[in-house]
Amino acid sequence: MRIVSLVPSLTLTLFELGCTTEEIVGRTPWCIHPKDAVEQVQVVGGTKTPNVKKIMALNPELVVLDQEENPKKIHDEFVDAGINVFVSSVKHPAEVPEMLRQLGEAIDRKESAEKWASSIESKLRWMKKNPLQSVRVAPMIWHEPLMSVGPGKYAGGLLTTLGLEVPALVEGGNGYPVVTPEALIEHNVEWLLLSSEPHDFALEEGEAIAAEMRKLGGQGAHSTCIDGEALTWFGTTTLAGLETLHKTLSDVI
Repeated sequence: MRIVSLVPSLTLTLFELGCTTEEIVGRTPWCIHPKDAVEQVQVVGGTKTPNVKKIMALNPELVVLDQEENPKKIHDEFVDAGINVFVSSVKHPAEVPEMLRQLGEAIDRKESAEKWASSIESKLRWMKKNPLQSVRVAPMIWHEPLMSVGPGKYAGGLLTTLGLEVPALVEGGNGYPVVTPEALIEHNVEWLLLSSEPHDFALEEGEAIAAEMRKLGGQGAHSTCIDGEALTWFGTTTLAGLETLHKTLSDVI
């Protein structure tokens, strides 16, 4: 099977499910794992702006997309061209096992997908029995403007799975709100989780936000830098993401 993946975390997932560079023939420049394998795969444009003509020239039998990450217009072009598509739509780690089973079915890797899905389900059960201390956190993903992730997105769901509380700092919107120190104070945020992507936060940036909170009369907040891939990449990486963030945060919270 010839596969083009326009979702970085699912490119890694495809390889971890057993696909080879003979099967995965197209990727985005942000599909960076596994390094040795993806370097052998042709880049076909970004997640938002893939080169459809270049993709079509590869004669793919399956294009892997994500509902949030890739434009619907691109999806429709592939469907209209008669190319099979797999579209993920994951809002919580608990949804990942079923997504992996469906992907495994689509690429004829059902046995491998089941092993990964079962391992994640086991880890989710363990997390439920071993939650972190319940602390109100704000996962920060961008600076200037300051942006966070809401509880309804995958990153928010992952953190609540760990036992943390992720308040909705702004009602409505797309789940990635622009936030202010005032909103952090209003929602009693105790900890700023500073992601390494898409903005690579420095601890000093979190401390500056906390200082502004105190200047406005709030209690401020602790800051911790976290692995952005562990926070936002879903698929087989969900297993490592849960483990990585549980260890990182259990050491400080």
